[in-house]
Amino acid sequence: MSEESARGSETKGLTYRDEDWYGDDLSGLRFVDCTFSRVDLSEVTTRGTTFENCVFDGCRFNASSHVASAFVACELRRCNLFDATFDGCKVAGSTFDECTMRPVKILGGSWRGVVLRGANLAGVRLAGLDLRDADLSMATLAKADLSGCDLSHATLRETDLREADLRGATLEGVDLRAARLDRTAVGLAGAVRLAEQHGAVVDASY
Repeated sequence: MSEESARGSETKGLTYRDEDWYGDDLSGLRFVDCTFSRVDLSEVTTRGTTFENCVFDGCRFNASSHVASAFVACELRRCNLFDATFDGCKVAGSTFDECTMRPVKILGGSWRGVVLRGANLAGVRLAGLDLRDADLSMATLAKADLSGCDLSHATLRETDLREADLRGATLEGVDLRAARLDRTAVGLAGAVRLAEQHGAVVDASY
């Protein structure tokens, strides 16, 4: 990191362009309204770090590790998240546009209101994740583990859920008819919801 890029505990409104932050420890820092353009964030470590209303354009997050960090209302464009880990992070209201997401590791946390439209998350483990109000339209989630997720009011328009695991997922306000289902595993609640959306009357007395 250059002297010009020196960071205090809170940074607001700055633009970082073509910088090498490879392997830096950004733990405990706060970035607000900042723009990161083509910044190498490979193997970066964050713990309790906050990015609020930040833009990441063409950045590399390869093998980076993020623990209890927050990406709130951020926009990630054409970023590479290959082998990145998000452990207990808050990624609320953020947008991922044309990002390489596999094989990203997501271990719990809140991704409420996140926009992952068209993202390729095939086979990714998302178990127990808070995905309320998320936009997963046209995303590929084939063979993904969504067990125990809260998908309340998530948008699943043309979402590929073939062979995905939705057992134990909360599906309140979700239109499963809009998704592509084939050998998709659902629990009892999911099966009832799917049946009702296809016009069946479920009688629990039988």
